[in-house]
Amino acid sequence: MTGIIWNILSFVVALSILVAVHEWGHYFVARLCKVKVLRFSIGFGKPLYKRVTSTGMEFVIAAVPLGGFVRMLDGRVDEISTQDLDVAFDQKPVLQRMAIVAAGPIVNFIFAVFALMAIGMLGTQSVKPIVGEVIPNSYAQQAQIQNYEEIIAVGERKVENWQDVSLELVRYSGENSIPLQVKTPNGSLEMRNLPINGWTLDPDSRDLFGDLGFKRFEPKVTKVLAYVEEDGPAALGGLQVNDEILKIDGTPMTNWGQIVGYIETRANQELAIDLLRNGANRSVVVNLGARNDDASKGYLGVVTSREAWPEEYIITTKLGPINAFFSGVDDTWRLMSTTVKMLGKLLTGDLSVKSLSGPISIAQGAGAHASYGLIAFLGFLALISVNLGIINLLPLPILDGGHLLYFTIEWITGKPVSEAIQEVGFKIGGALLFMVMVTAIFNDVLRNI
Repeated sequence: MTGIIWNILSFVVALSILVAVHEWGHYFVARLCKVKVLRFSIGFGKPLYKRVTSTGMEFVIAAVPLGGFVRMLDGRVDEISTQDLDVAFDQKPVLQRMAIVAAGPIVNFIFAVFALMAIGMLGTQSVKPIVGEVIPNSYAQQAQIQNYEEIIAVGERKVENWQDVSLELVRYSGENSIPLQVKTPNGSLEMRNLPINGWTLDPDSRDLFGDLGFKRFEPKVTKVLAYVEEDGPAALGGLQVNDEILKIDGTPMTNWGQIVGYIETRANQELAIDLLRNGANRSVVVNLGARNDDASKGYLGVVTSREAWPEEYIITTKLGPINAFFSGVDDTWRLMSTTVKMLGKLLTGDLSVKSLSGPISIAQGAGAHASYGLIAFLGFLALISVNLGIINLLPLPILDGGHLLYFTIEWITGKPVSEAIQEVGFKIGGALLFMVMVTAIFNDVLRNI
């Protein structure tokens, strides 16, 4: 329950920030164009907070945090006095109206740049994308990828860490091969061609790299406990952090995999555990529990430690303001181009509609990234902000992109699109958007059953 509440709160905070940023873009350019703004709302429905500014605008925080809007004076829906004609949205030149509408998505992209710039300035630590194991009879084995090779580039794009690699790999979903450049353990650069034969991204998979046939290098797992769950079976039996498990029921345990295998086959049983604590041998008796997802498997309630990462595998990055800005621009462009490419694959059928995510998945993502700290949460905000900006630019009449389409036609032809045609367009756009949302929510439900 605590996790659900955390996810919901993180989702509300993340979405509120991004909606405020998006709507502020519309508001700021509207004010520059001297358009009268009547209401700035974050959320829909019943107002939870309302304040009237010195310009007469209502600033509102509403109960349903799933969007927002900027309500401008508009002769198409308002009765306008003669003295207010020059501050009405519909009376402004078409290029100004286009600028006001486009400002929301554009500010989303700018926000992403500065969020990623902040990450660069705060500093990050990541690991080089070094292959730890190649899975037999896999795509990676067909490409002759070897253990301990470092991935240097995916296609023409250089990569520095696993996040870069994953972002570039998804771009190839639905294609026949992925060109990789690797650095071998002896330092030579070689090309590998990953023959994926129409592989498509599986949204239900939690292991993108495993699907392609390789595992990331990670330090070896030890038998020393790094975490003991409070009130879990291990804690109740007397196990502590930094204990090293030596034997269970008199059987020597040579590695963590052996320990896991022994425990999983003994749900709800009593175990005698010999351990090493502070250089001294001790023995405890633990009553195992059962896993929530599979009651037939035993549960101890501990997390083990790993050996230290080799120093040469660690990348520490901290940039000055100028370099961080250009890095933010480059990363934002990468996110934008990847998002557009994936949308194109959805339309062509190269990517399944199962990959669409709704509010449940976004909430889970927000909660997970928020729990990892500020840098991870900023990265999540940048990703969602880019997606929000691009989706709003789609030429659906109910979105900013649809309004821009109508204004572009007006700019070219010299006369506005008729109200009747606009109304039909809004209905079609609303129906399509509703279908997409239903599909995304349905996907969310299936993933969480």
